[in-house]
Parts: sequence; C-alpha cells; structure tokens
Amino acid sequence: MTRFINSLLRFFLVLLLVVGLVVLWEQLRGWSVFSGLTKKEASVQTVVLQEVTELGKLELVKYRFKDIVEHQLIREWLPNPKAVLIVEGEAVGCLDLTKITSEDITTQGDSLIVHLPDPELCSYKIDHRNSRVFNTEYTFFEEAQLVSEAYRRAETQIRRAALNSGILEQTRQNADKILKPLLERISGKKVFLTTRPKATLQPLR
Repeated sequence: MTRFINSLLRFFLVLLLVVGLVVLWEQLRGWSVFSGLTKKEASVQTVVLQEVTELGKLELVKYRFKDIVEHQLIREWLPNPKAVLIVEGEAVGCLDLTKITSEDITTQGDSLIVHLPDPELCSYKIDHRNSRVFNTEYTFFEEAQLVSEAYRRAETQIRRAALNSGILEQTRQNADKILKPLLERISGKKVFLTTRPKATLQPLR
C-alpha cells in the first residue's frame, strides 16, 4: 500500500515535469536555428539568480476577457479628466499538486480515492500587447497616472469576472477530465477524485 502511494506521488511529480517541458518547448520552438548567424547585434548581460520557487501548479483552464474601461476623476469646478481603454486580459485556474500528501490517497477494494486540493485562481493579468488607450479627455499632466489607475482597476475586474464566471468550478471539472483517466490507467483501479471537507467551527454553548 505504501509503495503504491509513493508511486502515485512520483507520478504527480513526473506530471509536473512533463507540463514544464511542454511549456519550455512552446517557448523554444519559435526560435530560428540560424538566428545567431543573421543578426548583427551583440550584447552583454549578467543574470543573477535571486530566488528559486518550487512550482507545482497544474494549469487546467484559461479564460480570456475583453472590456471597455472608462475611468475618470470627479472634480468640483474643473472638467473631469477621463481615460477610455480597450482592455484584453486573461485568468488561469489551476490545482497546486504540491499540496497532495500520502494521506490524501486511499484505497478501498478496487477503488482509489484521491483528495485533491481546492482549485485556485493562480493568475490574472492584462494583455498589454492587445490593449490600448482609446481616448483621453482633460487629462493634461495627469494622463499617465490616470491610464495606470484605469489598467489597475481593469485587472481587478478581470479577477472578479473570472470568479463570477465559474472558473474555479471549471478548473475542478477539467481536473476530472484530465487526471482521472491517467490515474485509472496507471493504477488499474476505479478512481474517485474529491476534495476534503472544510473544517467548521462548532457553535458556543
């Protein structure tokens, strides 16, 4: 039993490695093999490693959003400075597989029960390449600050919209679609993916 659970934990680590290699390949495949022979540029860079972070978040769903944002400052006497932005952004739902321990994996006869961590909104951001300032009015010397604040509010709205659109539930459903068949093929058992019930406080007597 212990050996089987350890093997299953190793599977999750291998899965993380495969996901990392896929991401790396997507980044490298667009590079030209002969780009170093055709460019006439030279640069010197010094890269300093500042921090190492353990990655274990399996991205399972991505939502993309497009919105028109109007942000203005309300003034009493002068015209209100206003900025109108066309904003695109994205939010990603994931599971943190590093939170899975041997206690989260149990067997009952020919069934395997895996308690998954709660789905998370692991990132949300503005796609600045596809976003732009559509119009500004009465901004004068405050345009940069006004636009920056509009982008900040738009990013917050992306987070709110993703949660309201059910990204966490979609992440949980995608976990069933992706992980369950893999685990059943490896273990040869019927797999049930679930989450641990949250602890509740007992009322005071």
